[in-house]
Amino acid sequence: MPSCCTPTPFTGKSTHPRTRRAPRLKNSSTGACCVRLLKTLLGFYPVLLPVTIGCIVFNAVVGSMPSVFMQKVIALVEQSWQDGAWNAVGGQILRLVGLLAVFYLLSLAAGLAFNQLMAIITQGALKKLRVKMFGGMQRLPIRYFDIHNHGDVMSYYTNDIDTLRQMISQSFPQLLVSAVTVVTIFCIMVYYCLWLTLVVLAGVALMTLLIKKIGGGSARYFFRQQTALGKAEGFIEEMMNGQKVIKVFCHEEESKAAFDALNDALFEESEKANRYANTLGPILNNIGNVLYVLVAVTGGALLLAGAPNLSVSGLALSISIVVPFLNMTKQFAGNINQVSHQVNAVVMGLAGAQRIFDLMDEAPEEDEGYVTLVNVRQNADGTLTEVAERTGLWAWKHPHQAQGTVTYTRLQGDMRLEGVDFAYTPDKPVLHNITLYAKPGQKVAFVGATGAGKTTITNLLNRFYDMADGKIRYDGINIRKIKKGDLRRSLGIVLQDTNLFTGTVMDNIRYGRLDASDEDCIAAAKLAGADDFITRLPQGYDTPLTENGANLSQGQRQLLSIARVAVADPPVMILDEATSSIDTRTEKMVQDGMDALMAGRTTFVIAHRLSTVQNADVILVLDHGRIIERGSHAELIAAKGQYYQLYTGAFELE
Repeated sequence: MPSCCTPTPFTGKSTHPRTRRAPRLKNSSTGACCVRLLKTLLGFYPVLLPVTIGCIVFNAVVGSMPSVFMQKVIALVEQSWQDGAWNAVGGQILRLVGLLAVFYLLSLAAGLAFNQLMAIITQGALKKLRVKMFGGMQRLPIRYFDIHNHGDVMSYYTNDIDTLRQMISQSFPQLLVSAVTVVTIFCIMVYYCLWLTLVVLAGVALMTLLIKKIGGGSARYFFRQQTALGKAEGFIEEMMNGQKVIKVFCHEEESKAAFDALNDALFEESEKANRYANTLGPILNNIGNVLYVLVAVTGGALLLAGAPNLSVSGLALSISIVVPFLNMTKQFAGNINQVSHQVNAVVMGLAGAQRIFDLMDEAPEEDEGYVTLVNVRQNADGTLTEVAERTGLWAWKHPHQAQGTVTYTRLQGDMRLEGVDFAYTPDKPVLHNITLYAKPGQKVAFVGATGAGKTTITNLLNRFYDMADGKIRYDGINIRKIKKGDLRRSLGIVLQDTNLFTGTVMDNIRYGRLDASDEDCIAAAKLAGADDFITRLPQGYDTPLTENGANLSQGQRQLLSIARVAVADPPVMILDEATSSIDTRTEKMVQDGMDALMAGRTTFVIAHRLSTVQNADVILVLDHGRIIERGSHAELIAAKGQYYQLYTGAFELE
């Protein structure tokens, strides 16, 4: 993990919160997002989703049928009034009412079914999306987390997932019901009377224009709202982690001012989005009322004028058509209005879905390696045989595709850098022609001022970043050919910033090797000098840790971090300021354990305390990405160069 002084890798885009513009949800991307979301849901539930949609469609179609029954009943009443034969039509009306009751019962069953199924689909889909998101996030390169705010990343799993939940569980069914109802009623209208249908279509055209105009503005601002919300949450998370620093430097007011700026931006985007959305509903309601009046007036005028009816049914224009038409007009306009009411949730859900898909589409860490790390056993003739069980002896398994053969190279820890150049940004090189070697069992120390490139070298050894030029060879193998997981498994790293996870002390030590026994973990803790304080904890090794080990001191957390590496028993170790958080008295106790841990292992040490690197086989002094001195402690003191000045001066490197 890059240190705090490591610059942000170059991406070609500004990441400053005040300069980076919020992305816009364009119409084309909205349609593509809808299609992708539907395909995703269908992929999760290829049978259940179509069944649910079928239930929704059936429910909507049946909900549109009352107008048809109303027309038939009124027509029968008209006929009986004209013929004076009520008894003849009474039975027919009762049968129609009974049939309508049966349809309503079936609709009720379909409604109950799709509501239950939508609950399963919604929660199941969100679960699967979270799994895919988290799985994809684990495969992202380190540079992604260097240039993205952690709070913003958390927002994917909270706000964006929640808005998507609301859209799938509520807005999607309502939109489908409204769409099917509108289509069904339109077909019924055309069947009964084309003249009145044209009046309704004129009103709908006006509604559609307003929805497109006002809803489009709402969509834009809702997407910006989601982005602004992610920034605000990222800032809050950062401030929570830095509360001690804020209070030490009395930056409470500055923090409040910075939060107010982000909160104001969130308010502005939210206010605009909701203002558009809340304006649309009342306008559409009033248009629907006006449309109802227009249909009533038009229908009455046509009846008085005795105008011929133009319809698919061929029925004459009468009260039995005009009265149900009024009901259909109200229902038609009401469903158009329902669509507008869902614009808010739909746009927010699509904005959340787009952000989720963006995270899922992030390019995973590339790994072109094919050389793997395997357990081996050495035969009597010196050859190596691959075995499944852990033997404590490792080898690089190197398949040669051209020859169709496999060779095994014993893992020894020979590390060589040849002419390595690296830059986080093209215009600011960090390393210049770095050449060094570490033979098996050697201890190599890096010293130099902040920004000299010490941590960057170790990041290249882990392939957290890839070099711009040069080569790194590990036991004679170019590390680009080694699979990254196997490469990192062979390296033990103690970082300057410790990270402990929720669990017991034993769990955190075992994190270095999940198959380690309790005895192995305790032995590693003793080696690191952590056993003494662990046994004095309330529950010893079973003491639970939360909030990154907040109930431990910084030095104790660092000791656990060292023990975690010790239990992994790697052949190569990287100690990035491993004892920086340990007091001088504890350091002496830990140093003996560290020396035992480093015995026989190739070790790279980054240290600010020069006393910790005196016994290194070779000390490399870096300055602005270049090695300016190299040699043992005695040789560098005798040379009386920069190392001599640092060692004899009354100050430390940092």
